[in-house]
Amino acid sequence: MIKGGRQSKLFLMLGAFLVANTILAELIGVKIFSVEESLGMQKFDMDLFGVPGLSFNMSAGVLTWPLVFITTDLINEYYGPKQVRFLSVLTAFLIAYAFIVIFFAMDLVPADFWVKQVVEGQEIDMNLAFSGVVGQGMWIIVGSIIAFLVGQFADVAIFHRIKRATGEKSLWLRATGSTVVSQFIDSFVVIFIAFYLNPQYNWSWQMVAAIGFVNYSYKFIVAIAMTPILYLLHAFIDRFLGNSLSMQMRKEAARAA
Repeated sequence: MIKGGRQSKLFLMLGAFLVANTILAELIGVKIFSVEESLGMQKFDMDLFGVPGLSFNMSAGVLTWPLVFITTDLINEYYGPKQVRFLSVLTAFLIAYAFIVIFFAMDLVPADFWVKQVVEGQEIDMNLAFSGVVGQGMWIIVGSIIAFLVGQFADVAIFHRIKRATGEKSLWLRATGSTVVSQFIDSFVVIFIAFYLNPQYNWSWQMVAAIGFVNYSYKFIVAIAMTPILYLLHAFIDRFLGNSLSMQMRKEAARAA
């Protein structure tokens, strides 16, 4: 149960941050970028499961997904699994709502003067560009929503299973451990639904395994690298709540698991 005062303010802030970063990840996820070249490195040329020429080409959504999982762990730590599940389901509905609005916006008849615009010296079709940037296939949307929910529920269960075994110690283990497992699930579920089951792409299981492994390798490294940020946020929240209230909330969250 969430009471008033600092507890409510913190829950509102964490919940809003979770929803905002999840929807941002979905919207910017249509852009695929090269991790190596963005870091000034040459592309890797890997061969996995018979799929040649693989490199770290990632969805731009990976910029905010690590923040989603950190926020999930913090909500789990202070408010328990019930509140994480509530926010996860709410977020899934809001993702679906956002794409429904986008689809309606794509079908609007564009104003004549807006269609042809000059951007950086090149004339482009703004209506086509708009549809290409914000529009995503139904399989990808369904896959990402299902992967998000499955990953979130797995994160909740693993987090509290580790916490029951370690108590208040080893925050890094329960937070990072639950994240690397849930991101493993997320990485493969979304690809399996969006590209293996989708008749438009009809990827082989080798392609799913290879791309999923490359994506997960990146997410695993980032999850480990984000651990210090988790501790900083945990310390900030403890200070915001006060030691007494913080300990009380964590105990109640653990009992509710």
